[in-house]
Amino acid sequence: MVVSNLFSSSVVGLDNSTVPPVVNIGVLYSFNTSVGRIVKIAVEAAVADINSDTSILGNTKLNLSLQEDSKYRGFLSIAEALQLMATHTVAIIGPQTSTTAHVISHIANELQVPLLSFSATDPTLSSLQFPFFIRTAFNDIFQMTAIADIVSHFGWREVIAVYGDDDHGRNGIGGLGDKLAERRCKISFKAPMPPEATSEEITDVLVQVALAESRVIVLHTSTAWGPKVLSVAKSLGMMQNGYVWIATTFLTSFIDIDSPLSSEEMDNMQGVIALRMYIPDSKLKRSFFSRWTNLTSGKEGNGPLGLSTYGIFAYDTVYVLARALDTFFKQGNRITFSPDPKISQISGDSLHLDAVKIFNEGNQLRKSIHEVNMTGVTGPFRYTSDGNLANPAYEIINVIGTGTRRIGYWSNYSGLSIVPPETLYSKPPNRSIENQKLLTVFWPGETTQRPRGWVFPNNGKMLKIGVPKRVSYREFVSQVQSTDTFKGFCIDVFLSAVNLLPYAVPYKFIPYGDGQSNPSNTELVRLITTGVFDAAVGDITITTERTRMVDFTQPYIESGLVVVASVKKTDSNAWAFLTPFTPMMWTVTAIFFLLVGAVVWILEHRLNDDFRGPPKKQVATILWFSFSTMFFAHRENTVSTLGRFVLLIWLFVVLIINSSYTASLTSILTVQQLSSSIKGIESLVNSKEPIGYMQGSFARSYLIDEIGIHESRLVPLKTPEETMKALEKGPQKGGVAAYINERAYIELFLSSRCDFSIVGQEFTRNGWGYAFPPDSPLAVDLSTAILELAENGDLQRIHDKWLLSSACRSQGAKLEVDRLNLKSFWGLYLVCGLACFLALLIYLIQTMRQYKKHSPEELESSGHGSGSSRLRTFLSFVDEKEDAVKSRKRRQMERMSYRSTSEVGSNIISNKDLSLSSTSLNRIDSANEV
Repeated sequence: MVVSNLFSSSVVGLDNSTVPPVVNIGVLYSFNTSVGRIVKIAVEAAVADINSDTSILGNTKLNLSLQEDSKYRGFLSIAEALQLMATHTVAIIGPQTSTTAHVISHIANELQVPLLSFSATDPTLSSLQFPFFIRTAFNDIFQMTAIADIVSHFGWREVIAVYGDDDHGRNGIGGLGDKLAERRCKISFKAPMPPEATSEEITDVLVQVALAESRVIVLHTSTAWGPKVLSVAKSLGMMQNGYVWIATTFLTSFIDIDSPLSSEEMDNMQGVIALRMYIPDSKLKRSFFSRWTNLTSGKEGNGPLGLSTYGIFAYDTVYVLARALDTFFKQGNRITFSPDPKISQISGDSLHLDAVKIFNEGNQLRKSIHEVNMTGVTGPFRYTSDGNLANPAYEIINVIGTGTRRIGYWSNYSGLSIVPPETLYSKPPNRSIENQKLLTVFWPGETTQRPRGWVFPNNGKMLKIGVPKRVSYREFVSQVQSTDTFKGFCIDVFLSAVNLLPYAVPYKFIPYGDGQSNPSNTELVRLITTGVFDAAVGDITITTERTRMVDFTQPYIESGLVVVASVKKTDSNAWAFLTPFTPMMWTVTAIFFLLVGAVVWILEHRLNDDFRGPPKKQVATILWFSFSTMFFAHRENTVSTLGRFVLLIWLFVVLIINSSYTASLTSILTVQQLSSSIKGIESLVNSKEPIGYMQGSFARSYLIDEIGIHESRLVPLKTPEETMKALEKGPQKGGVAAYINERAYIELFLSSRCDFSIVGQEFTRNGWGYAFPPDSPLAVDLSTAILELAENGDLQRIHDKWLLSSACRSQGAKLEVDRLNLKSFWGLYLVCGLACFLALLIYLIQTMRQYKKHSPEELESSGHGSGSSRLRTFLSFVDEKEDAVKSRKRRQMERMSYRSTSEVGSNIISNKDLSLSSTSLNRIDSANEV
């Protein structure tokens, strides 16, 4: 039974020890390629170093099995992988390509054999679908993120993707599209090529690229045939000024491996930007680079083999696997293999698939690999929770002359920078635009000026620009009779802006409209989205609805909706002097005159003789003093500090009121006034009278949808003459009560029609712009040109040429008298009122203190009386002049002193001898008098 169980288990391994003396690992790679030769040297060197180092795996040795992936894109790759797995390998390093990795990963999942690859960087090889596929280099999604950041950094919005039509190329470009979309950029044209394209096939693809609009080209291919694409591009003139080439890591690997390149090869890639997986500088890296020449001696018949990042990551991959195995054995695991029960179900297995076994402890080894945390030649090496390496980073290389120049770095932590990423890991991440920096780039064509990134398609097409064929306000845009040309303010601005562009713009104006009525600009804009027009130029208002369909340039004129109505002249009348102030203003001003007069009288009454006398005289004094301050003609002097304080503030208020009144009355009496029953859009909304608008204008939809005016009240008007007649008739005679249009049209309309005027305020804020398809780079460049026109004054000169008119420009009329109301002066009144209150409060406190101090007898006597008697006593005291109070107080003090002296004298008389002489009595009498 024991023997039977031993044979049935089919266990391969060591039964008496958990740590075997030898562990089989395999390498599946195409060793006949330049990358494969480097990988072979690096892997063999790593195995030799590990087997000679007892600190890793102890006495256990790694047994390396090299399997040539002769057809690393085909079916034979699967067979070769199965052959390698049949040798009871615990892990496989490889394969070289993502295409093979997609297929072999399914086998690895079935047999639970970890698959470690540093060159299959396809982002779709995820750890969720392929848990046994372990990537030991950076995921291509980070490389595509770096390219998207570069594109966004230089302000480009569209790129062309040239790539190999395989899993690696398609999925990498798919990731690039996602990252560009996050930055509001996009891939405008995809140009796939066969994985092993010939020169003719490459030429056919690049000819299509040359006819496209974008000039930013992202090249994502393999090291084997990627440089050939650049060679064909050079022959087609696509490496000249204006082009931008961004290559993925294949190009830096090609340069590193075959360096130094020939002058012809370097000429094919001048100005190209390429990425290289970043490996921080360290002692281990410098030591490995110094060993590389010795490692490659005799390995390559054509001379030394350059070291690329693939070789360094291959070296560290072996170390990662070795450290994971060391942890695996220290945890008490053993290596065993079992038959796959699914294979045994296959009848007639002529392929002998039963030789392939399941690695029973594959899950434990996979977990140990993901838990590795070491420092290798590539720097700190550890995995994140999503199965990717931590802190991915790339060098950004610029090919210049006979070599390359590093212009910056990209890291997933801080984005673009000119300092090594490891110096930024200790700082908070900063992805702000100001912090994203690169050094100067030498672009194709040996220029440092940033390429525009796009051109008009080189296929003979001209821009079809739709222009509205107007029947009114032809000063803005109109077609020259019997020609295909247009003129007007809008056309001149467009032509001037185009002339400022640093490139030629082939275009053709196409009229839109029947010439009988004004066309709808909204419909004109919509035709851009259908491809009928490539752009639209004219008096096109930028509205929310239209911006959802197209992109507009910078507005070149401001123009909001206003209301125009008939006005009549009004002359001043006999009571015009009352007009400057509103009734409320007159009332409050009069109250304050009386209030200030009363406050000053209170503060001066006890000190100043000018404010004393009989009650009638005092009332007259208050009134005279109050109103005489309006003309600064008051004769009464103020002697108290509080009184002067109040009067000073009040005189300042009076000065402001007088000045404002004078200015307003002067305007009323000297400027001709206009009046209208329509005061603005509010009065139109509340009425039911018809309203005119310009046919084809967006004003109709705005008044209906936003203002809420019923469409039955809206009357379309085509020409200014028709508008003038409708306004003159008025609503009673079949006309309109008011006319609503944009200010730009209205200013032109009113320039020669003085019987009408704008009423109310402008109730929308719009501008005119030129329309282009969404994300059009021409819209951005024209916006810059329009701003330049505004800054240098050309825009104003064009405006004056077409729109300046002085017929009614000097009317200077207002529709309603600008009366001064209380709102403009309440601050002054508030300050004056607070001053009066503060002065009265201080005066009351001072008077109370004087009352208690100077009238103790009155205060004592009133304490036994009623409250009314005490109040009368206090009011009598307040009414009394302060000098009289002080005089009375002195007399009281003298009487008190006299009584005291009399009492003393009486006591002396009673205590002396009755025989005092008459001389003594006389002396006593004299003392009493004193």
